[in-house]
Amino acid sequence: MTVSLDKVPFEDALNMTGFGRFNYGIFLLVGSIITGMGFEIFSVAYLVPASACELNTTSFHQGLMAATPLVGIIATSHIWGYLADTRGRKKILRYSMMLGFCAGAAATLSPNWIVFSVLKLMSSSAVAGSYALSITLLSECTPMSRRNTVIILTGTVFMACQGIMAALSIPVLPLTFSFYIPYLDIHFNSWRLLNLIFSCPCAISAFGLLFAYESPKYLLSSGDHDQAMDILKRVFVVNTGKDKDLYMVKSVVLDEDNGSKKTTGFWSSIVVQTTPLLKPPLLWNTLLISVIFVIVYICFNPYMVWLPFMADGFMRAVEGGAQDMTICDMIRSSQNATNNSQTENTCALNQIAMLMVFGIGILLAVLNTVLGTLVNYLGRKNLLIGIQIVSGIAGLCINSSTYWILSAVLFIIYVAGVLNFGYLSSFSVDVFPTYVKAMAVCLTLMVGRGSAVVGINLLKDLLDTNCEASFYIFASVTIVGGMIGLLLPSDKALAKQKCPET
Repeated sequence: MTVSLDKVPFEDALNMTGFGRFNYGIFLLVGSIITGMGFEIFSVAYLVPASACELNTTSFHQGLMAATPLVGIIATSHIWGYLADTRGRKKILRYSMMLGFCAGAAATLSPNWIVFSVLKLMSSSAVAGSYALSITLLSECTPMSRRNTVIILTGTVFMACQGIMAALSIPVLPLTFSFYIPYLDIHFNSWRLLNLIFSCPCAISAFGLLFAYESPKYLLSSGDHDQAMDILKRVFVVNTGKDKDLYMVKSVVLDEDNGSKKTTGFWSSIVVQTTPLLKPPLLWNTLLISVIFVIVYICFNPYMVWLPFMADGFMRAVEGGAQDMTICDMIRSSQNATNNSQTENTCALNQIAMLMVFGIGILLAVLNTVLGTLVNYLGRKNLLIGIQIVSGIAGLCINSSTYWILSAVLFIIYVAGVLNFGYLSSFSVDVFPTYVKAMAVCLTLMVGRGSAVVGINLLKDLLDTNCEASFYIFASVTIVGGMIGLLLPSDKALAKQKCPET
């Protein structure tokens, strides 16, 4: 005879559904969503230099084009967070992915850099909240004992995106086909095909979301107890293979503040949804997470965006026999050689460089996976601080090396700081209550990405004018970020806050 438990706290009820096929499925879905977002944001790193000859872009144009996706994300992240907190995670994610695919695919037919930038602005605006919303959905469907590891492993997917994109560009960009489209006065060629390929994960994610469940925690927070219970029973059945009647929970309660949702009007509702984040007791968490996001994004995201460009210059210099040169000397040498060349295709990306980008992406993904399995033993806070400090020190040392292998190793250690995207995101989904969680994650990410827009343009300018200064500046700020990380709560403190009785 099955004993029914009444008024079970949500976390306990979720733990009783088990961890199995449903959780693996939702992780794969979230992985495809993050891939779709990553492809849209980082696609400019490959498409901007590859399209330079056809679209006639200058270095200034390319800087604007590369920053456009982050501008789109900043412009709409807040709205996507609000919609997810008031309309549901699944529904808003589905709309986001559909719009992202349509706008991203349309950029394939861009006749000039302005149209390309506008369409990339639209596609990035569409997927602006997808990372925050997907990890929110994932966290609210994953038992607490596995939550940190699973959320951090989404960073593995994010890291792998750059490597996968490089791998896709290797066979596609060298293709020499060209089909003229008279109505648009464009040639459909390799970089346009690559853009179309990059937009496909959004379509796959939108299709997968048709079969996903809404977050039971969101439903409970919204007052829909019956549907939340129904989804918990379905998860139990999928994970255990047992009949839903064997699920012992009869009713579930959400042991946190639900907030106030009684508002009229779209903008006034957004204000009410945002206000709790800007006043005690949530204000401190909002400020702290936002500041660290700013530091992580401004220090590492620009290098990830310009990674293909930097790797291309690095490998061209190595192939040219560069000796006793720092990484900045190699980039300058390559740029000078390209500018003086009359025969070389300056819009082609070095194939070995793309293999290097692929290797860096996969290496970071593997490293994130290894650390993700150890996070419960080492602690997120300790890992975040350690990564920041080690990355910053490596960045400060890059200019002192004239051995290209050592320079490459130091550079990889520095950009490994992007692993902290995942750790910070896991903090975001832990420190904020359900009724403002999606909004909070979107808001803190939006602030961080705003700094990345500045960083992308600043780095491109410094790479052209004072490359050495870029590493000194960004690496120093990285170390400061590690020190600020000391103010973050520990995992034990967060667990005690969520389950005070235990």
